[in-house]
Amino acid sequence: MSRTATVHRQTSETDIRVQLDLDAAAPATAPRTGHGFLDHMLDALARHSRLHLTVEARGDLHIDPHHLIEDTGITLGQALHQALGDRRGIERYGSAFVPMDETLAHVVVDLSGRAHLAFEPERLDVYGDAGGMNHYHLREFLRGLCNHAGVTLHVRLLAGREAHHVIEAVVKALARALRDAVQVTGEALPSTKGSL
Repeated sequence: MSRTATVHRQTSETDIRVQLDLDAAAPATAPRTGHGFLDHMLDALARHSRLHLTVEARGDLHIDPHHLIEDTGITLGQALHQALGDRRGIERYGSAFVPMDETLAHVVVDLSGRAHLAFEPERLDVYGDAGGMNHYHLREFLRGLCNHAGVTLHVRLLAGREAHHVIEAVVKALARALRDAVQVTGEALPSTKGSL
C-alpha cells in the first residue's frame, strides 16, 4: 500500500503544494515558502519525523504571515489524512518531550480521525517572534493540521518563554511524536470500535 499524497491548495491569499510520503527513505527537499522561519520549521518537521515532505508555497506575506502559515498547516493536514488512508495497522499514538536550551515541550498525538487541539502555550507568557512567526501563528498552523488530518494533538510547554525556542521545540516534539504514530506495526485497525 502506497502511503503518499500530493495536495495542491490555492486561494486568493495562498498557493500551496505539499507532497508527503510516510515511508520513503529519500530525504525531503528544502521547503520553499518565502518565509524563512516557516521553512526552517518545515525542514525540522521533516527531518525529525523522518517523513519525506516537500512544500512549495506562496502567500500574501506583504500583509502578514498568518495566511501562509495557517494554510500550510491546512494543506499538510490534508496530505497527512490522504497518506494515512484507512489507518489500518498504524501505531496511532505518539508522544515526545523535546528540550531546547531553557525550553521544554511535550507533544502527544493520536491519529484518531477526530480533530482536537489542546494548545497550552497560549496561556503562558511567551514573548517575541521568530522572523515574524509567533506562538499564535504556531497555534493556527497546528489547528489547520488537526482539523484537516483528523488528529488529536496536545501541546504542553513545561518550560520556556522565548518564541523561537518555544516554536522550534514544539515542532520538533510534534515531528518525533508523528514518527512513532504513523508507523505500521500490525494489520488491524487500532481501535476497539472497529473504525477510526
